Amino acid sequence: MAETADEVDWYSDQAATFGDRMAGARETLGMSQSDLARRLGVKLKTVRAWEEDLNEPRANKLQMVAGVLNVSIMWLLNGEGDGLDGPAEEAELSVDIRAVLTEIRQVKTEMGQMADRLGLLEKRLRATLKEES
Repeated sequence: MAETADEVDWYSDQAATFGDRMAGARETLGMSQSDLARRLGVKLKTVRAWEEDLNEPRANKLQMVAGVLNVSIMWLLNGEGDGLDGPAEEAELSVDIRAVLTEIRQVKTEMGQMADRLGLLEKRLRATLKEES
């Protein structure tokens, strides 16, 4: 049975990832990734990795993220509890459009992972070439 737009909670596990919820809460507060990194005492690339679902914060940082973004830890993890309501203009989107948006997010995450993998391969190749010279 297909879900209707009314049956899908925008920030639920089915519609959004941890990174999506984190970015949404940060953007709602008008905070940049750099601002959030500074407030949490982490590097910018760490916040980016969290929002791109390449990594997740440890428990102590997760608690800090929730506090700074004024949402519950449970909401960040699974979309349940005190958090944000979905964006009004996107809450009215059809299930088909939501599916496309979800797929775009997945492709974006996969592209980031592939870029990281490519970087590691390049580093390995450079090390091998250096050893041979």
